[in-house]
Amino acid sequence: MKPNVATPDCIMQLGHAFQGSKTLLSAVELGVFTALAHGPLELDTLRDQLGINERGVRDFLDALVALGMLTRHEDGRYSNTIETDLYLDRNKPTYVGGLLEGFNTRHYGNWGSLTTALRTGKPQSGTRGTGNYPALYADQSRLENFVSGMTARTRPVANALAVKFPWANHRTFIDIGTAEGCLPVEIAQTHPHVTGGGFDLPEARLHFESHVQKHGLSNRLRFCSGDFFADALPSADVLVMGRVLHNWDLATKKMLLQKAFVALPPGGVLIVYERLIDDERRVNAAGLLSSLNMLVNTAGGFDSTGVDYIGWMRDTGFRDMRIEPLTAEQSMVVGVR
Repeated sequence: MKPNVATPDCIMQLGHAFQGSKTLLSAVELGVFTALAHGPLELDTLRDQLGINERGVRDFLDALVALGMLTRHEDGRYSNTIETDLYLDRNKPTYVGGLLEGFNTRHYGNWGSLTTALRTGKPQSGTRGTGNYPALYADQSRLENFVSGMTARTRPVANALAVKFPWANHRTFIDIGTAEGCLPVEIAQTHPHVTGGGFDLPEARLHFESHVQKHGLSNRLRFCSGDFFADALPSADVLVMGRVLHNWDLATKKMLLQKAFVALPPGGVLIVYERLIDDERRVNAAGLLSSLNMLVNTAGGFDSTGVDYIGWMRDTGFRDMRIEPLTAEQSMVVGVR
């Protein structure tokens, strides 16, 4: 029997994984999946609709087939898969492409400078790296892309949070950094007794109110305008900070935890959800890559372990902390005031 021989296959697969990623991101940018939402199309028809040069179109579409993003039928026509039809058609409420559009326009280029970020410790993302959200929110096209991306990113964890947290024991909640209010809508739809809303910069108000009105929840969910650096947080039985704290350095993390503690009534609950790094820092690649994303995109942000969050919350004054998984990648840390 020949001894097992190590091969470079897994190394090479990881090394060129960016090619498949960029193929998908370009397909979202070009609107491939929206074009196919009404049914299969022949190659030439699809090429004309997308405005793709004939040189690369066949390889591009067939690469999407090989990547599991499209189906090619016996007659040569292309169609969406079940998943891409549901999640990558811009006209469906389940569209998650807003998040992928953000990956394409911002993160993909910034990650090309990861080596520079590692050498310098400085972000590679322009104004985003300074934490200048007011500048981001002031640009309406960037704001619209950002809030729709946040909705796509939040919906799976919001669905899980609506089920896994004991909302029957609480009546009010506020989502801190709510964007257009995906999480409040999901919670309110699942639990009719609960009222609350979302807290964000004033520029997000119209997006929030439009999203809430679309779901018939304007009488139960309100927008709270403010800047959590300059203003006190609104009070409620439950405050939620989802993928907020990882954007900031340790001093800012602790400051925001303190503001949440002050805003909560005795017995109130803070929920922090993030891509938690496993305590041994060996297994959860998603959490560690998310922390590198903070290196590339922010001045001081980093992701953390559950033990880290429990320690910071305990130092703030919270008690009865626990950690529970929400999705395959994200977990919540719960603490009581």
